[in-house]
Amino acid sequence: MERTTTVVVGAGHAGLAASHFLAARSIDHVVLERGTVANSWRTERWDSLRLLTPNWQSRLPGQHYDGPDPDGYMTAGEVAEFIDRFAESSRAPVRPHTTVTSLRRTDDGYQVDTDQGGLRCDTVVIASGACNLPVVPAWSGAVPDSVTQLTPFDYRGPAQLADGPVLVVGASATGVQLAAEIQRSGRQVTLATGEHVRMPRTYRGRDVLWWMDASGVWDQRHDEVPDLTRARRLGSPQLVGTDERTTLDLNALTDLGVELVGRASTVRDHELLFSGGLRNVVALADLKQDRLLTGFDEWATRTGVDGDVKPVERFETTRVAASPRLRLDLRGIRTVLWATGFRADYSWLDTPVAGQVVDGKGQLRHDGGVVDSPGLYALGLPVLRRRRSTYIHGIEDDAREVVGHLAGHLGTGQ
Repeated sequence: MERTTTVVVGAGHAGLAASHFLAARSIDHVVLERGTVANSWRTERWDSLRLLTPNWQSRLPGQHYDGPDPDGYMTAGEVAEFIDRFAESSRAPVRPHTTVTSLRRTDDGYQVDTDQGGLRCDTVVIASGACNLPVVPAWSGAVPDSVTQLTPFDYRGPAQLADGPVLVVGASATGVQLAAEIQRSGRQVTLATGEHVRMPRTYRGRDVLWWMDASGVWDQRHDEVPDLTRARRLGSPQLVGTDERTTLDLNALTDLGVELVGRASTVRDHELLFSGGLRNVVALADLKQDRLLTGFDEWATRTGVDGDVKPVERFETTRVAASPRLRLDLRGIRTVLWATGFRADYSWLDTPVAGQVVDGKGQLRHDGGVVDSPGLYALGLPVLRRRRSTYIHGIEDDAREVVGHLAGHLGTGQ
């Protein structure tokens, strides 16, 4: 059986960053990929999707965006090309079309079985992503057969939907973007709204993510976050990347004609029931947005940035109907789109390993990417080592530090 020092699972931006730093330390390794480089960006995104982060923030080790539109937002295809260039320039030892079927411990490390054969190794870096599978409520099976059910993995654009009303469930970035796109196509959309992160696209003349970056919010380390578990499970902020840099919050959706309802709770007798807490949910999101913007203002005053940006601004509170509906007859709905989140797929972990490193909610147990099994590491997960870990530009520091720990485990020095 083939032997290598390290196996990296996944050839997205995280796995390729791991490969970059492994190569820099002369650690023998291979990168296994079930499809091709940046596979999920090529095959699991809807047509109109763009990054939430501006182009100037798109960077990988030794590679930055150098195109003509630094304030724009990459399409999924452009992201795939960006990652592809990184794979080529770093000469990453990627083995495409190689699906990992099992990972198990051995006396001297791990055995990784694939549909192309097996490998033995001392260490493994899991970089297979946090969004491999869509999350759909267990009670979705009670939705009438007359209703087409889709997830963001199935959806490509409004043209594939039947004419008629659409219910979008989930109000993080995916949910609000798809609700807006479908409403603009002429279909009436109802948006079931749970906990969410409200954020303006621009603030005081700068992209809001410039403020996150410059003020140091994204620098907060995982061991400094008050409720790390909660932070790792938060949905993406309500943002969309457009040429106009427009804000897409619930008020913008209301202006488009989208109907807002509370969190979807269950189906009973062909009716979908909604929580009555919509007003409280949006009030909390408004409060947190105000606190965030106040923090930016205080930082700008403290550092003297005030003179370089526009004056302080605040935004209208989220508008909610006096009596949002609490139930919806699904027999009048043509499509339900579940934008209720994603989860990682660790089904390929051998049972003893999975029992040790995966918790009851399917999350990997790790401390800043150091998994609860000697020689096993992770990259590319939300708030892995810092708040910016969630985004492409956050991988460089994470990968450098995780590979540094891996090197120490191997005894090659920190």
